[in-house]
Formats: sequence, C-alpha cells, structure tokens
Amino acid sequence: METDTDVLVVGAGPTGLALGVDLARRGVDALVLERAAGLFPGSRGKGLQPRTLEVFDDLGVLDAVRAAGGTYPVGMIWQDGRRVGEHRMFDPAEASEDSPYDEPWMVPQWRTQEILRDRLAELGGEVAFGHEVTGIEQDARGVTAHLASGSALRARWLVAADGGRSAVRRALGIGMTGETVDPSPMLVADVRISGLDRDHWHVFPPADGSPHFLAVCPLAGTEDFQVVAQFPEGAAVDLGPDGIRKVIAERSHLAPEDVTEVRWASDFRPRAALADRFRAGRVFLAGDAAHVHSPAGGQGLNTSVQDAYNLGWKLGAVLTAGAPAGLLDSYEEERRPVAARMLELSTGVHRGEVRRGGATRQLGLGYRDSSLTAETRAAVAQGAVRAGDRAPDGTVDGVRLFDAFRGPHWTLLALGVDAPDVPVPVRVVRGAALGAYGTGLFLVRPDGYVGWAGTAPEGVGGYLGRFGPTR
Repeated sequence: METDTDVLVVGAGPTGLALGVDLARRGVDALVLERAAGLFPGSRGKGLQPRTLEVFDDLGVLDAVRAAGGTYPVGMIWQDGRRVGEHRMFDPAEASEDSPYDEPWMVPQWRTQEILRDRLAELGGEVAFGHEVTGIEQDARGVTAHLASGSALRARWLVAADGGRSAVRRALGIGMTGETVDPSPMLVADVRISGLDRDHWHVFPPADGSPHFLAVCPLAGTEDFQVVAQFPEGAAVDLGPDGIRKVIAERSHLAPEDVTEVRWASDFRPRAALADRFRAGRVFLAGDAAHVHSPAGGQGLNTSVQDAYNLGWKLGAVLTAGAPAGLLDSYEEERRPVAARMLELSTGVHRGEVRRGGATRQLGLGYRDSSLTAETRAAVAQGAVRAGDRAPDGTVDGVRLFDAFRGPHWTLLALGVDAPDVPVPVRVVRGAALGAYGTGLFLVRPDGYVGWAGTAPEGVGGYLGRFGPTR
C-alpha cells in the first residue's frame, strides 16, 4: 500500500508539535493530526524547565518563548485577608556558561503550543484538526490509522502523542502501571481577577489546617490568573463560572464579583502512571500517552517535549540518512527509564518529600547506560563530561557551543587534540581544553548529548557509521 506520509503524529499538544517541528527541519514528510477543532485552550502545563529551554533554543522557538512568558513570581501567603509571609516555589540557581538558562520560565501551555504550531508552519508542516483516530493496523511496511470519519491514513511510522487517555495506546493494548498520587480532586482554571497584584503567586492555606488550599498565580505574558484548588476526597467539582467564583470567595478575601471572567476550567485527580512499553512495532508512545505525572514540580510537559526531541532525530536518521531501523529501538531504551525517574520526582514533590531544586531542572539527565553511548577513555575525572551526558554550553575559539549544536546535525568537538576527517554533515569545532569537557574528542548527538567520547581519532568514523553512510 502507498503511504500518505512517512510519519503520522497523533495529537497536537506540546509533544506532537515539538516532534512535528523536529521532523520538518529534517526534511521528513510528516503530518500532525488533532482530534479537536483547534489547539488546547488552557494554561495547564505552564512551567518550562531549563533543559526544555535548551531544546527550544535548538528548535528555533526560544526567542518567541522568552517573549511570551516570564519568571515565576514569589509566593505570597494570605491569612484572614492579610499578607503573612512569602514563599519561593523553586530553589534559587545561577546561570553559568555551561548552563545559560538557570530557572524555569512560565508560559501558559496554550501559548507554547501556538509558538510551536507557528514554527511548524514556517518549516512547511501542518496540523490537520478535527481528525480522530479510532483504530490502528500494522504490517511489515507501515501503519494504517482509521479515523472516526470512516477514512484512513497510511504512514511508515506513527507516534501516539494523544495524551493520558490515548486512543492509540488503548488500540494497541498497551497497559499503564501507576498509582493515585493524591485521592483529593483538583480544580485548575484560567480566570480574570480584579483586586490581586500580578507580582506574586497568591496562596490561601485553609484555616482548619486541611490540605484543601487555593492558589492564584498570574500567568506571565497574559492578563489571566491560573487558579488551582484542592477538594476533599469524593467531593464533586463544579466547573461552572459560578462554582469557580464561589470557591475563590470562600477560600480568600475576594468577592465573587472580583472574578470577572472564567476562560477555561478542568478538574483532575493527581496520578502517576507509566506505559508498560513505549513501542509496539511501527508505533511509538510519547508524552502523556506514555507517562502521566502529578503537575507538581513541572515535569510532565518537559519530559514529554524531550521524548519528542529524542525520537525526532532517530526517525530522521532512519528516513533520510540511511540509518538502520534498529536505531529506533533505542527510543524506549533511553526514554522509559528517564520517564520513570521523573514520575518518582514529581510524585515526591507533590507529597512534600522533594524540593523543587536541581533535579527538577532536568539538566542532569542523560543516557550513560544506553546502547548508543560509547565512552572509550580509560579514565575520566570525577565531575567531567562523559559519553551519555548532556553536552554543556561554552565557548571554544570564539564559537558558542550551543550555536554550533543548533540544527539537525552531529557535532564533533576536538578540544586540545587534532580532529580527524568526518562526513560533511558533521560540524567540527576545534579549540583548547574546556571546562568540564577537559581534553579529548566528543561526538555530540543531534539532541545535544555526547554519544562518543575518546582520545583516538580512529574511533570516530566507526561510531558514526552506526547511524548511516559516512561518505
């Protein structure tokens, strides 16, 4: 059967759109399908961690993301209509040359998605709205996605990025293993409010000491506030405008009429779940379709975007660069352990067992144990960059490394040693020993992780040969 596209991406959330952007810049024929008539309208995943900002730098959307958002405000704690103290949501951090983005950046999810969609269109890609996938069939050459309209689309590969209730995951029969993080239902809503300043994240603890709080956060780059409220176990959550006004008035010094508009609202029960597999044949799970997080700590959207970033270059290598299809096996190998760690982290943050600190920034994640990783040096100093680690930023002979990495190519760093000949698509940066890298040769993958590290130039060509023709 002929294919309609090389890659069919189901779901136009942050995961699907980021993958669409990555594939489009690699020249891969891909189509993003979305069941709804338009993009998701709410603020839900509003926190972008420093590692995700690095990913967005590479995808060409960082400037737009920075312009659309702002830093997290300091928390202001209220009691009986009085300000009684301040609270910082995240442990402080300082930017450095190797980690230029030092703190989370707040952008409402709907705005992040608009930016990614615009970037996708700029690259010639598209989102097809109003197309619901109801069934999946696979064979040795491709995947057929059956749509609610009765039509079907054919692709060589399919990526399910259709959320925690993924229809594709259910059609494949892939289970999820997880737990209820908190049995108490939660409300999240985007509202317009008069009578609160926009310089603070306003927190209203309950007077009786119960955990059923109210928090009102100004959404950077907008006129809206995000409201989060917790309810007793078993309680019904009224998502209507009057119900939301009532909750805010009951738990704060604000009057119902101070809530001038309710723009979006949803309810959920915090849970953590991990798909038993991230791949079934020619179909991959990414984002919430593969792992569902508590929103505490801001890990869900960020882990999801990085799923897309990991899978995008591998699909591109197989489809356009002649890499063996076996490369795609490394997606689950690398991303499922990371998702499991981030689930544990977000659950710990939700339960007050873990601070929002260095681990939540996701800069320390890597793939040292991956089958793609080759550390060939006999000894590496403690704290130094190893194969499998995120490749830090820095400046080598006047060249900023993140500028050198930006794009769909591999990069070879030759620091204090001679560089061997490499294929034209590989960019070479030569210079003296640098910071945590020290001296040596470092092949940096298209997703910004060191794939191979060594001192002997003979190993470079052999390693690159694993990913397609070298000439």
